[in-house]
Amino acid sequence: MLLPMRGLPAAPPRPLAHPHTAPAPPPSLLGPRRRRPSRRLSKVVSYYGLTTPPYKTDALEPYMSRRAVELHWGKHQQDYVDGLNKQLAISPLYGHTLEDLIKEAYNNGNPLPEYNDAAEVWNHHFFWESMQPEGGGSPEAGVLQQIEKDFGSFFNFREEFMRSALSLLGSGWVWLVLKRSERKLEVVHTRNAINPLAFGDIPIISLDLWEHAYYLDYKDDRRTYVSNFLDHLVSWHTVTLRMMRAEAFVNLGEPTIPVA
Repeated sequence: MLLPMRGLPAAPPRPLAHPHTAPAPPPSLLGPRRRRPSRRLSKVVSYYGLTTPPYKTDALEPYMSRRAVELHWGKHQQDYVDGLNKQLAISPLYGHTLEDLIKEAYNNGNPLPEYNDAAEVWNHHFFWESMQPEGGGSPEAGVLQQIEKDFGSFFNFREEFMRSALSLLGSGWVWLVLKRSERKLEVVHTRNAINPLAFGDIPIISLDLWEHAYYLDYKDDRRTYVSNFLDHLVSWHTVTLRMMRAEAFVNLGEPTIPVA
């Protein structure tokens, strides 16, 4: 077993919110919603809504400012949602779950036009869920045991996460993933919108390393941004739930990736 834990509650589903549509189920759990035909408008006008962070936009201060969250979430993530919806209006990939859309559109390393926006929509939802107010520090129980087993110590994990983040040139993401075949945790970074789902890995933590994620608060000081994420923001409670679901899916041999 990866995690010798029992009895933790499952995370409740979070609604979607969109400034122009009613709340909808999370796109990472269900496929896109079809709207009923309108007598005045025959084409579909929305497939996915903008997921709201699981806390108020000022809840991560002082380590992530309200201004940064509102720009990142309300502007950049909204742009990805809008871009994806426009593409799906004419795409043969309409109807896939977001996870399957990412894997199909990755196209074995030759991404289709739908890939970038689909991956960024998923990545950002996962990123917000990877944090919580008064988070950070070190995990407990099974997660800590697994990290110590796979990295030698929590300190080694932290150093590897920092090293991976700082070695990425340009925009991208740093992840803690569970490697399916090895049943082992590993830190990886990906360029641009690339998501570990495309390689069959199970994401556990994600940190956005695009400039819009940290420039307002940290300018070019990426080191402090990553350090504050680990020390004050990462949600180990969410990580625990993700690890438990990941273990269950690996044990069952399920092809579907569990998400937050």
